[in-house]
Amino acid sequence: MGVFGGWYFEGNIAEYPAEWFENAKQSNNGFDVTLNCFNVASGLSRTEWQTKGWITPEDPLGWFQWYCRYVMGRRLPGIDRFQIGRWKAFGPRHIGGILANCEPMDLDCRRRQRQALLQWAYDPFI
Repeated sequence: MGVFGGWYFEGNIAEYPAEWFENAKQSNNGFDVTLNCFNVASGLSRTEWQTKGWITPEDPLGWFQWYCRYVMGRRLPGIDRFQIGRWKAFGPRHIGGILANCEPMDLDCRRRQRQALLQWAYDPFI
């Protein structure tokens, strides 16, 4: 659908199932906002994630890398609790902002929040 400007993995996708990328919108040379579903940049930079302590050594690319590895079956109980907690805290805050301020399915309303929800594996089409 278009997340992270097509550049989250920076082209390094060998560890993931090839079918995940069959129809993926990927960039060959860096972040490209036009590849995002809502055509907006959303979220903080990786540097900011590191400063905030959201990056773990196990997943140096951040939450989405953890999520992909979790879906593939990897389990690290302490890291999993940390990342699941972050996911649980993220969604309701942004879904609430959309529900409180937008008409149902007005996809032009709060596009940045909708893009962020998509990047966090939540349904942004509310």
